Amino acid sequence: MTREIITTDKAPQAIGPYSQAVKTGNTVYISGQIPLNPKTMEVIEGEMAEHIHQVFKNLQAIAQAGGGDLKDITKLNIFLTDLAHFGLVNEIMAQYFEKPYPARAAVGVASLPKGVGIEMDAIMVIDII
Repeated sequence: MTREIITTDKAPQAIGPYSQAVKTGNTVYISGQIPLNPKTMEVIEGEMAEHIHQVFKNLQAIAQAGGGDLKDITKLNIFLTDLAHFGLVNEIMAQYFEKPYPARAAVGVASLPKGVGIEMDAIMVIDII
């Protein structure tokens, strides 16, 4: 099976030796996204809520570049440096997703790249036309 590398300038460029996403067949594997502004490649200003929104915007941009949208995400992994933000993530996630929701994991971690408090990666399955 062939692999197609997915890239978009509407999401942050990779900050290491990885791709924004890789498409194999009708499955798109989206790399971890943190609250970076895609234009400046800097962590956005603001509180955790703004950071969560930015991560969802970055995921959405890559999902769209891969031929889908957030509704096509089947598995979402959320990494938090403070699990006290779990409820806030749920509240904001409900603004971006409708039922049926993707499968999901939320994991507490010691640290994340660039000192951010949240990172998400995803697996998306799209219809092939």
